[in-house]
Amino acid sequence: MLDFANWTIAWDEAARAALTLGIAVIGALVLHRVVFFLLRRLTRLSHTEGDEVALSYLRKPVMWLMLAIAAGMASNADAHIARFWSAIDAFVIPAVLGLLALGVVRGFAAALHKRTEERVDPVAARSRKTRILLISRAVSAIIIIITIGLILLGIPAVRDVGTGLLASAGLAALAVGAAAQPALKSLIAGIQMAITEPLRIGDMVVVDGHTGRVEEITMSFVIVRTWDERAIVVPTSTFLDDSFENWSRTNESLTGPVFLHLDPASDVARVRAEFERYIATNGLWDGRNQALLMTEAYPESLELRMTVSAETIGELWNLRCAVREHMVAWLQSEMPDALIRHRLEVDAANERVKG
Repeated sequence: MLDFANWTIAWDEAARAALTLGIAVIGALVLHRVVFFLLRRLTRLSHTEGDEVALSYLRKPVMWLMLAIAAGMASNADAHIARFWSAIDAFVIPAVLGLLALGVVRGFAAALHKRTEERVDPVAARSRKTRILLISRAVSAIIIIITIGLILLGIPAVRDVGTGLLASAGLAALAVGAAAQPALKSLIAGIQMAITEPLRIGDMVVVDGHTGRVEEITMSFVIVRTWDERAIVVPTSTFLDDSFENWSRTNESLTGPVFLHLDPASDVARVRAEFERYIATNGLWDGRNQALLMTEAYPESLELRMTVSAETIGELWNLRCAVREHMVAWLQSEMPDALIRHRLEVDAANERVKG
């Protein structure tokens, strides 16, 4: 460790050390600027924007790495700088290398994400984005843990405590395992989510009674955005331990029902003909599925189920609403007797009572 109490330095030696360190730092900054200027010129010749995105993530980590190298070179030229550098290099070097590793991982992930946006198939794009996101976050978490561990090993007090704990390694292992169980569970769940892909960013899911789009996936939780803009926070492990609905697992083509309850004396064939005529003229229908079936017959009503299909979930919702509105309006104008009415007529009874 650095002993400032016993460290005396003359003004001329301090000025020489400061000048040496300043020249090294300025040289590192100039070299960094020149290198990245040339790299930017090269990335502009590329046909994709992913290279520029990756380069932006590496700019600051490389700058700190060059500054650390410059400080190390200056310490070789001056004994006072070497004395100060030897006291902090055990912390600076792991931190700089960890920052550089994080920049490489995040830059590579951002470049892949940018290239994925150029894909034509939206399902494949969502799948790849989710895998990139989860794997990059898992690797980043591992890098951060290793970096913090290397920095702590540079502290003599922590290192001495660690040596003393070796005598009770069994209890320490149990304590660390119990404390790290939630974090390890989240990390494993995130990696398993990236490999198995039960859901992806942009999927329409139904979980815990909530329906919405997957907006964000982290190692510990998933954000589901509902139609009314609420953000539902669901633990990542829920999607692995419990069942849920994924409406866009392979594509967004879905089939949905529209129900009508009519009078038992209604002409079902006439209603079916109008439904088939209307659905054929609606541009939201994708031509896959359409049918009208009587699914239930009660003493006071009939249940008709009209099945329609569309290419996307949003189009299916709009199509179902359009079919429901059109059929009710058509029944009101063409078959009003088919609509169920519950009325109580008391005029005749009142007359009899008065008589």
